[in-house]
Amino acid sequence: MSRNARINLLLLLAVAALAVLPLALGLGDGQEEPFTGADAQAETAITEIEPDYEPWFSPLYEPPSGEIESALFALQAAVGAGVLAYYFGLRRGRRQGQLRAPARQDSPPEAETGPGTRPGTEAVPSGGDRKAAGSTEADGRV
Repeated sequence: MSRNARINLLLLLAVAALAVLPLALGLGDGQEEPFTGADAQAETAITEIEPDYEPWFSPLYEPPSGEIESALFALQAAVGAGVLAYYFGLRRGRRQGQLRAPARQDSPPEAETGPGTRPGTEAVPSGGDRKAAGSTEADGRV
């Protein structure tokens, strides 16, 4: 197993542990809504300290239920992750292209390998002279 595979496996296990441990340890027991977000917990703490507190503004859109709010948050996170993945993939592709560009300039020009052939392949001479191209008559390959 390669070093990168081990690191990826350890990271995956760490993420799974972060997801499972709060449930296994019962960290939300005794609360009405055990795993609410930081906004809801902050609102509860503020109203306990100052019961007459009035918010400065109200949200632009209030989802009809907590499930829809969670779905919108997950959609927002997925779009953000997609944008980041695109950016980092684009950066890596450009860097690899810059690294490969000098290697392409150092390779022999197409005239040496022959038109229409791939680099690293041998051009077959015209006129049907297969022996000159390195094939044997026994196997019949070119």
